Amino acid sequence: MREIKVESAAAVRLDNYLQKLFPAMGIGRWNRALRENKIKLNGKKQPLSTRVQTGDVIRLFVPDEQLGLGQPDGPAFLRARCPAEVAYEDDQLLVCVKPAGLAVYGDEADTLLNRALLYLYQSGFYRPGDAFAPFLCHRLDTGTSGLVMVAKTAGALAKMEELIRRRAVKKEYLCVTFGRPKPAAGTLGGYLQKDAARGIVRILPSPRPGAKPVETRYETVAVSGRLALLQVELITGRTHQIRAHMASIGCPILGDSKYGSQAANRELKLKYQALCAWQLTFPVMEEPEFAGLSGRVVRAPLPWYAEQVKNQTLK
Repeated sequence: MREIKVESAAAVRLDNYLQKLFPAMGIGRWNRALRENKIKLNGKKQPLSTRVQTGDVIRLFVPDEQLGLGQPDGPAFLRARCPAEVAYEDDQLLVCVKPAGLAVYGDEADTLLNRALLYLYQSGFYRPGDAFAPFLCHRLDTGTSGLVMVAKTAGALAKMEELIRRRAVKKEYLCVTFGRPKPAAGTLGGYLQKDAARGIVRILPSPRPGAKPVETRYETVAVSGRLALLQVELITGRTHQIRAHMASIGCPILGDSKYGSQAANRELKLKYQALCAWQLTFPVMEEPEFAGLSGRVVRAPLPWYAEQVKNQTLK
């Protein structure tokens, strides 16, 4: 049995959703599987025309071989839970929307990179054994949601890494803090030092050996009770930078298990940190292959906690 948790920006037909996940199965096989009670939607047999949406659960009692997944030692991306959600795509770059809780890469089959490879495989762009395998341009913490760039070509990987190194790609986040920053907008500095033994970082007011300078700008967008919704711009991009910086001023990110308030996290029932890599702004680029990206702004969907702070249902 294979369980699939639906992730889709809009409601789609069950058969279309399944066909995108498992292109090896034709519609005839899906109809037969349904007749044989091998497809359950939220625990019940439903017509293939039923529309599914994020949060629905599909259970398939169909052998992996029929689904086109092959043997367990085949490409790991074929065992990803679903294709990546895409915010932007051109011939050079894929910008994916990572859900909170999903690792960007690793030993597990279901990672953001493998979901991106599955998407590109199903679209016909990528095949195992190609000279270049699409690859991550940068990373996000597992508990952080939002935009991740995946290079589709070697040239795009080199270009994006160069832009990130020069801080030419503007990265903006949305987060909810437990506590309201004072002032409501500002720029945080200091030096970030890693504590590898504990898996955390610290913000220091002055230089120390091994500590690197950090800079974070923030602006309060909305407040609700004890909480504040911030728009944050990363000037530098260090490990756990936003999380540690906001905690250092007494306003940790809600849901953060390393730097936050465990009591508040339990009370408000947040499993992951309320932090989303929300917007990427690309610089003007002269190369013709990057004309589609030049000056472009790409946004992720507004996270649920941002909406709830704005309408003051989360506080």
